[in-house]
Amino acid sequence: MADTLSNIFNVMNISRRVGHTSCVVSPSNKLVINLLKMMKDSGYLDNFELINDARGGFIKVEINESMNKCKAIRPRLPIKASEITKYEKRFLPALNFGIIILSTNKGLMTNEEAKKLNMGGVPLVYVY
Repeated sequence: MADTLSNIFNVMNISRRVGHTSCVVSPSNKLVINLLKMMKDSGYLDNFELINDARGGFIKVEINESMNKCKAIRPRLPIKASEITKYEKRFLPALNFGIIILSTNKGLMTNEEAKKLNMGGVPLVYVY
């Protein structure tokens, strides 16, 4: 597996497109769990459950109807606080519709939180 984030969000996208309300993604790590928590707080996921096994663990994700698309951003290059609006225009379909999750010095945060704190970071995922 070359990119675990792309794989996980690809499985979620395909499951949503074919009409499933839940899917199982793997492997589970702290980054993926924190991304899913942020998506749940924003209202794009109903719930998720960790399933531990001897290898890497699984995550059962319950997808909400409000999620249209979720995708990992590649290449992951650091951006300045002034460039966040450029990335919003590139990846999100409309103003204030969807979120971009950034990895910053102060942890993971959405594009709106990063703009308020005037912080840059590395964009990981966009969801709308």
